[in-house]
Amino acid sequence: MIGIDTNILVAFVIPEHPDHGKVRERIDQFQREGRRLAVTSGILAEFVHVVTDPRRFENPLTMTEALTWATFWSEAEEVVIVSTDRIAHEQWLLWLGQHHLGRKRLLDTLIAATWWAVGIREILTLNPADFTVFDAFQFHSLS
Repeated sequence: MIGIDTNILVAFVIPEHPDHGKVRERIDQFQREGRRLAVTSGILAEFVHVVTDPRRFENPLTMTEALTWATFWSEAEEVVIVSTDRIAHEQWLLWLGQHHLGRKRLLDTLIAATWWAVGIREILTLNPADFTVFDAFQFHSLS
């Protein structure tokens, strides 16, 4: 399974995103390979928040459109929704303290801990720096 970061979902859906085409190609490749994609409810919540923000995009999605996409990702056969359990929760707290991470790193750390707890070690993200501190993941590129 490959962890799919919020920014990948955003780029996939928003045509004006500079990585839109590359992200679509990479996701299509994963599908052809039969790879499973993993997201969390937090990722989908962040996705809805970002794609409806008129400060980020000239043509943001409406809330209805964003929720339709979140539902699409939730129900897609190749997508697995992974949940935060006790192990992930404890890893989240450990990594926050171990790496001296602050309030702006809470959600990324929770996502990383959730992936880690279910055995995900591969991530597709546009911001590998958000996860390199944990020294626990391999990153897929868009090329």
